[in-house]
Amino acid sequence: MARPSPGPTLPPGSATATADAGRLVALILDDDLDAALEAGLMEFVDDPALAPGARALLLATQRRLREAWDARARFQAREARLASRKAARDARRGPPASVAAGKPALPPAAAAALARARARAGSS
Repeated sequence: MARPSPGPTLPPGSATATADAGRLVALILDDDLDAALEAGLMEFVDDPALAPGARALLLATQRRLREAWDARARFQAREARLASRKAARDARRGPPASVAAGKPALPPAAAAALARARARAGSS
């Protein structure tokens, strides 16, 4: 979920703010967080005129969403750091020596054994 742009906030205790808070509570209880975010959930300001249960629900939902967004940002930053470190490590390593020099990937003893086996198979 992307953070919605902050909208106008209403003074706590106003009839419109209480109605909006009631709508937010209904949307949260219906498990429609997207609609609650669009309706201004993150702009909600603690309003002592609201019922304690409604206030607690709104504030707890705001807190959980902020924590989730912060965790996602930390995870994305960590993934970017790990990708950057891997790219730097791969750049320092370069291609394997046998591939870079055009030599066979097998060690010399194994290549010799393979050559002998091919020679025997071809002479039979």
